[in-house]
Amino acid sequence: MRIIDFVSLKRYEIGEKMKENIHPKYQKCKVTCACGNTFETRSTIKEINVEICSECHPFYTGKKKLVDSGGRIEKFKRKYEKFNKDKEN
Repeated sequence: MRIIDFVSLKRYEIGEKMKENIHPKYQKCKVTCACGNTFETRSTIKEINVEICSECHPFYTGKKKLVDSGGRIEKFKRKYEKFNKDKEN
């Protein structure tokens, strides 16, 4: 048994309680996805906005949808567009 576990166990045995009023309030939370899906969970934050959820993520839907985060694909295409034009000429 590690020392930390032993100390925690002893505190529990003698009846020490956790400090009060230092933990954030755990409440119901509304999660909204960019696809429009919303669901409710519990968190210390009232509202959470996400870019992708289980309703639109390719792993859960089974659809091979390209997930573009922050325009990376367009940036890649623009970067190598000149290379492809030079190669064709």
